[in-house]
Amino acid sequence: MPKCRVLIVDDSALMRELLTEILNSDPDIEVVGAAADPFIARDLIKAHQPNVLTLDVEMPRMDGLTFLEKLMRAYPIPVVMISSLTEKGCETTLRALSLGAIDYIPKPKLSIASGTLDLSEEIIARVKAAATARVIPRASLNGNNAPALSSAHLSQIKGSHKIVAVGASTGGTEALRDFLEPLPADFPAIAIVQHMPEKFTGQFAKRLDSLCKISVKEAADGDRLLVGHALIAPGNHHMELVRHGAEYSVKITQTDPVNRHRPSVDVLFNSCATHAGANAIGVILTGMGADGARGLLAMRKAGAFTVAQDEATSIVFGMPKEAIACGAAQEVHPLQKIASAVANRL
Repeated sequence: MPKCRVLIVDDSALMRELLTEILNSDPDIEVVGAAADPFIARDLIKAHQPNVLTLDVEMPRMDGLTFLEKLMRAYPIPVVMISSLTEKGCETTLRALSLGAIDYIPKPKLSIASGTLDLSEEIIARVKAAATARVIPRASLNGNNAPALSSAHLSQIKGSHKIVAVGASTGGTEALRDFLEPLPADFPAIAIVQHMPEKFTGQFAKRLDSLCKISVKEAADGDRLLVGHALIAPGNHHMELVRHGAEYSVKITQTDPVNRHRPSVDVLFNSCATHAGANAIGVILTGMGADGARGLLAMRKAGAFTVAQDEATSIVFGMPKEAIACGAAQEVHPLQKIASAVANRL
């Protein structure tokens, strides 16, 4: 199997050295070049035709977002953003994902000695996943957006205590936007796990809240699940469904990672199977790995309706594929049809 060819674009010589050492430590990856700015990167892309690009945001002569936008139009290849865990860094990363970047990596420390094995493994895994990903620039989806759903046919289920649980990972930020935007303001309560670092989820929730008719917020321990509201698990915390009589709320914990993830989709889905049963609907979207597959199967066995995103519209067909393979998904749909499939089942 040919090696994954990676081009690193970062104005920091130390960061280029660190990423080169981490990525070249994997026998299946070859760093074919390292560029200090997008103009040098443009020439290296033509010369080496990399499979994946890692891209910093703040660089001289041309910022990373401008370069990404031009790249997606002229030469769309998988791009993994290297982002700082600051408020500005989070906002910029979300913008990059909306422009077509596949994934992002929190910027590692500028010291190989202080770098952790876990961080190196995460960087390698995300770059490898990006190499297999489908590059789907937002502009290409403009004609395929799901139509807004009417709230008229949802009126009869307002009091039936339905819960929609959604899990996503790589590619999920934009997939969740496409799923949530068509929903009417009185849609049943939604609980979401998206694999994200701790400081990203708050900014992500605010961005979705500004785009959707329903209210979206980062969950806090004890938050109630209400009609017209979506709760997103905070980064580095699990989120579980809890039932109190006829009401549902969420419990936020920092117990051990599950499937190497915290938050874990399986944690949310398993709690839905236990406490909501047939009152729940499970949705698994694009993502790397298998987190959520077993939990979705538990939901289906408990009587919930379950649906998975199809391969053609998934950036990374990992989590949905595993869910389909183990029989967890009752239906499989393109991303643009999942919202209507859920509404029809409600």
